[in-house]
Amino acid sequence: MGVLSGLYPQRVFDHFEELTRIPRGSGNEKAVSDHLVSFAKEHDLFYVQDAANNVIIIKEASAGYETEEPLILQGHMDMVAVKDADCPLSLEHDALEIAVEGDTVYAKGTSLGGDDGIAVAYALAVLEDETLSHPRLEAVFTTDEEVGMNGAAAIDLSMLMGRRLLNIDSEEEGILTVGCAGGVRVHSVIPVNRKRQQGSLARIRIYGLLGGHSGAEIHKQRGNANVLMGRLLNGLSAKVPYALVSCTGGTKDNAIPIEAEAELIISPENRETVKSAVAEYERTYQKEYVNRDAGVRIELTIGENGGAQTEEKKYLSGDTATDSDYEALDEDSTKTVVRFLASVPDGVQAMSMDISGLVETSLNMGIVRLTGKGLETDHSIRSSVASAKDALREKLTALSALAGGTVSCHGDYPAWEYRKDSPLREQMIVQYREMFGKEPRVEVIHAGLECGLLSAKLPGLDCVSFGPDLTDIHTTSERMHIASVGRMYDYLRALIEKKK
Repeated sequence: MGVLSGLYPQRVFDHFEELTRIPRGSGNEKAVSDHLVSFAKEHDLFYVQDAANNVIIIKEASAGYETEEPLILQGHMDMVAVKDADCPLSLEHDALEIAVEGDTVYAKGTSLGGDDGIAVAYALAVLEDETLSHPRLEAVFTTDEEVGMNGAAAIDLSMLMGRRLLNIDSEEEGILTVGCAGGVRVHSVIPVNRKRQQGSLARIRIYGLLGGHSGAEIHKQRGNANVLMGRLLNGLSAKVPYALVSCTGGTKDNAIPIEAEAELIISPENRETVKSAVAEYERTYQKEYVNRDAGVRIELTIGENGGAQTEEKKYLSGDTATDSDYEALDEDSTKTVVRFLASVPDGVQAMSMDISGLVETSLNMGIVRLTGKGLETDHSIRSSVASAKDALREKLTALSALAGGTVSCHGDYPAWEYRKDSPLREQMIVQYREMFGKEPRVEVIHAGLECGLLSAKLPGLDCVSFGPDLTDIHTTSERMHIASVGRMYDYLRALIEKKK
């Protein structure tokens, strides 16, 4: 008996629970790709697995549907794998610990991977269902969607006959998505110099933020821990001199970071000034974010007797260092890093002038790391206007150059443009109305979907994205809503069975 036994639709939840036992963070998808191949072999279905671990599974039409237009079912197999700081699981090797609470499924201490495990579970349940009347079904499972849609960029779709595609990668029931922003990832490296310095070690930790998806939640203007840390460090530098030892925050470029930490070397006589300044920033942030991220907190610890602790010895360059010696950035590098973090744009940059309420352009500073290479940052840029996306990338490049750094870009994908004439969209609107007695919302979104890349490979492709309710995706608060999973699966079956 699985944790999800007894839930409807049972086979969907059976497949989803199997997926939670397979580590499948982006870049770690070989095992789940092989799982899909095993499924195809078990059910005697044609399949292709490519070098990027993408998988295509094809099931020929059932009796009476041979002349119907083929239908493509599409989703990605990877997930944003994040965990709480105190979670002991290895997201590269361990199964998730899932549980049911009320009408929701969640994972203890980690993200759940409903984005986009539910698409895989839906497709597998459909492919194995011998009671379902259907046209030729072409299931496309892609990899590395969450880190730049690399699988969709690499996949060969020339074998597909269908030109109707259901992308099951939306997270709100009742919404049909028909267009999305394009995006690109930008990695910046700012070189630094270190030298041995003495003083008290102050450790500042910003935490308690909600985070969220950098596309779906960016308009909510939640706090970005990396941005808040840059602002604090810059303000603190005007009050007391310090040397930066470490700075880290965020785990994924497309997840709004919920926590950041920095370590500074300060003079013992400045301890009280630092305490007062950090406390003032906590009050300021709590006031500013009271209606959007009220849980923000700042923790400050300053070591006794110069601040040295056993784990802090990793910053020392030699065995002869004293208890108050640290390898910290020199004065110029500290200023450069702090000013860069304080000046980098973040969040919503422009709203659409064509669609009310739609974010046009944004970016998210998802990862900050002070490493042996220097200050490394990772940004996710999104825009429905290609030139605006390019301009923001150029701005990051210019800011990095001013700081003496360089950038590299990857995962560039095009926007999925709204199609005025869409028979699939019209069919889905009618079917939704018939089943649920109300109109679905038809939207263009700021979050990225693979439909733009797939449309470029299949001219004339008619795409619509939908899915059940998933909340707080890309965070450890992620929830999958059970009743919604059932309703949207029934909707999917009806779309498949209904003849033109």
